[in-house]
Amino acid sequence: MIIFRSIQWQNFLSTGDVPTRISLCSEPSTLIVGANGSGKSTLLDALSFALFGKPHRAIVKGGLINSINGKGTLVKVEFSIGPVKYEVIRGMRPNIFEIWADSVLLNQESHSRDYQNVLEANILKLNHKTFHQIVVLGSSSFVPFMQLPGWTRREVVEDLLDIGMFTRMNVLLKEKAGKLREQMAETESSLTLIKAKITLQNKHIDELKVIDQNNIAEIQREIRELHAEIGEKCAEKIALEGEYSANLGLAENALCLAKEREAKLSRFKAGITKNQARMSQELQFYASNDSCPVCEQKISGDLQADRIASNTHGLEEIASGLAKLEESVEAHMPVLARAHENMESLRKAYARINAAGGVIDSLNKRATVLSKKLHSGSGVADSSSGTELLGMLRAEAESLSELRCRQLDSRTYNEVLLELLKDTGIKTKVIKQYLPVMNKYINQYLNVLDFFVSFTLNESFEEQIRSRHCDDFSYGSFSEGEKQRIDLALLFTWRQIAKMKNSIATNLLILDETFDSSMDSDGVDNLLKIMSVLGPDTHVFVISHKQDLLDGKFPAKITFSKVNNFSRIV
Repeated sequence: MIIFRSIQWQNFLSTGDVPTRISLCSEPSTLIVGANGSGKSTLLDALSFALFGKPHRAIVKGGLINSINGKGTLVKVEFSIGPVKYEVIRGMRPNIFEIWADSVLLNQESHSRDYQNVLEANILKLNHKTFHQIVVLGSSSFVPFMQLPGWTRREVVEDLLDIGMFTRMNVLLKEKAGKLREQMAETESSLTLIKAKITLQNKHIDELKVIDQNNIAEIQREIRELHAEIGEKCAEKIALEGEYSANLGLAENALCLAKEREAKLSRFKAGITKNQARMSQELQFYASNDSCPVCEQKISGDLQADRIASNTHGLEEIASGLAKLEESVEAHMPVLARAHENMESLRKAYARINAAGGVIDSLNKRATVLSKKLHSGSGVADSSSGTELLGMLRAEAESLSELRCRQLDSRTYNEVLLELLKDTGIKTKVIKQYLPVMNKYINQYLNVLDFFVSFTLNESFEEQIRSRHCDDFSYGSFSEGEKQRIDLALLFTWRQIAKMKNSIATNLLILDETFDSSMDSDGVDNLLKIMSVLGPDTHVFVISHKQDLLDGKFPAKITFSKVNNFSRIV
């Protein structure tokens, strides 16, 4: 279990050079209050930046540096896992990233991204996305579980159940299977070549046995034919090599350009789709709202009409751009297919070159043997050397056959493993075992929050919600306040599952203005109810600007204020 102990930051967002330090394990629950812009949500961004190198909210990384001081940004977080005490220090201007374990600095020779992987994979054993599903429920840029796409929901649950390793194993096994396919193709080509050599050698030995002084002329004729055949094979090999050399660079370059073009089109499409989603969201907002839901300020009609027209025009342009992009993608597919076909043709040509070389070697050896017999004057074949070579070739063929059998066994083994490691394999079986427990906890927490519906997640993590009257609903059917209750129930369920699995359990829970949009006495009661069922090893921080409703409800309170443009704790 991760026990977060303290966090400290300076020259971070609106905090100045005087460090701000908060203990994360002193009280069971703490209220954080302050006026808008006073810096009360800075705790979330500082914690996220220290652990993952990026803020919790949608803030440009460079914008985390205090704009007045302009340098010296530093965040330190202390936590322990079992008996080991860790301290992570991260800063900008100058850039700092250090991980200390029991006061010993961990090796920093690797690239900073690898160093971050050490922190996430080996120490925290969770990533930025999962951390914010079990530790934070906020109203800023954080996306609740039910608003994530299906594949992202699955990733979160896989991390909670500590079965993400099966995905990594699947990737590694696919790479291994690809290398095995190449090795099998090479083995098959070598075996075919050896068999051809054995056939030629058998023929050569048979012919040697019938040679005598009366067929010298036949030997001479055969040598001439061999030389002619060698010449033809050499010419064929040279032609193949010339064609291969001439086309290899062009084919590789064409394939590289085609793949780059495909990747570029994919990135363009992703960017356009992202802008389309943003414009659609903004268009829906201005079409549905006459005032700001946060500050309740009236939105002018001119501004509203201007934003609606601007976004409508932008969406039309994006739709047109997407259509053109799809045309470009469709037009590019034959180019990519041709590039792959050209490379495949070159690989076949290379195999033919190797085969021709092997035949030439065999023909040369045969011609050499015949020439020696002819010049010796004996005219009697000596097949002992040919028989010895034939034995060596057969031994090599047997060795290659055994290698091919082992490779076939490995391929069968890999295919079985790949089937087990697919999403429908082992991971689904594990998830099936935990789904009833997940659904049980979700409904228990919903009952505590006085939200009496039957909420069920299936294996694809799609929701089925039924009322007491058996009416079917979806997450989007409910009000924002009801959605927040579902988000809370899921948050506490993931924490409970993580604690049961002992994979990424933590003592810290932060609620950032969770109830502020609809905070009333019932909202306060719901908040206190859900907090009352948490264990003594959980430390809750509630960030709110509704101090009047929450005062006196928590054993500790932290008030932020801005003095001379710098945030500080009062």
